[in-house]
Amino acid sequence: METSPASQGSALARKRTALFWASVGCTAALVGVALWMLAGNPAVLGGHPLLPGILLASAAAGAAWAVLLWRRRDVPRPRSRVRAVGAWAGRVAVLALAAGLAWLNPFAYQPGPTAEAGPASDLTVTETDTAITMSPDGARPTNGLVFYPGARVDAGAYQDILAPAVGAGCRVVILKEPLGLSLLDGNQARSAIGANPDISTWAVGGHSLGGVSASSFALNNADVKGLVLYASYPVESLRGRTGLSVLSVSGTRDGLSTPEKIRASRELLPPDTEFAAVQGGVHAFFGDYGIQPGDGEPGMSRSAAQQQVAAATVSFLGRL
Repeated sequence: METSPASQGSALARKRTALFWASVGCTAALVGVALWMLAGNPAVLGGHPLLPGILLASAAAGAAWAVLLWRRRDVPRPRSRVRAVGAWAGRVAVLALAAGLAWLNPFAYQPGPTAEAGPASDLTVTETDTAITMSPDGARPTNGLVFYPGARVDAGAYQDILAPAVGAGCRVVILKEPLGLSLLDGNQARSAIGANPDISTWAVGGHSLGGVSASSFALNNADVKGLVLYASYPVESLRGRTGLSVLSVSGTRDGLSTPEKIRASRELLPPDTEFAAVQGGVHAFFGDYGIQPGDGEPGMSRSAAQQQVAAATVSFLGRL
């Protein structure tokens, strides 16, 4: 049975309409996600410039596409089957891109009771596009810590938990990672070390995925004397790395870096590694950024857990 020209034309019109509205959805997704993140999350503009740059480019591309759709809304565009499949595949890719950008929306810093009480008077804070540096006020420290945040976590979320280390005489540099992912620039600590030539003894550290990058950096840089792991573990063995002291702090109710994973990491760490377990602590207690999906149920307060983490960190850095 042959299809009439009229029915073929109607089917083609429906396909064109469907493709048009799919394009509208793509433009809305590109612009909407970008505006939602830029306007709704201060951690985006306050973080590494790569993410806001991509979001601005996404919004501009979506706006330009919308203008093009409007101008060509009545222009018939015959397509072959291959071109039609390509057009739909392209739109699916654009929607996947928008979803990926939304996933990169960082966990913003949520100040705890310590920060709400007012800024500490014994430290100074300077901030650039790629780092937050905290130094003891009026002192000249000789030891420093470069810290890699966890995946998609605002660098500012670690200021309060690391402030006691600064009060004890250590300079702390918290990195702002590209797209909030330390693996995109695992060697980022090198620039922080180079920017602080007055520091003679360096440690690196990190939370979760940031600890993985810190471990790799410590493995490949002999001038690093200490490694601080918050709810984290290396992916390569550090047993052959001489002259490296390691502190591993974890939570017993962590749903992500579970106690089982921490125990398994012992085989990759030096035999004299110091392990500290925060009883009832969870993954999100190692920073101030709220609740993290997939985490465990805490058995203690955030402030009590962070006091233990900070005390272990201060003690460890003081012995380097």
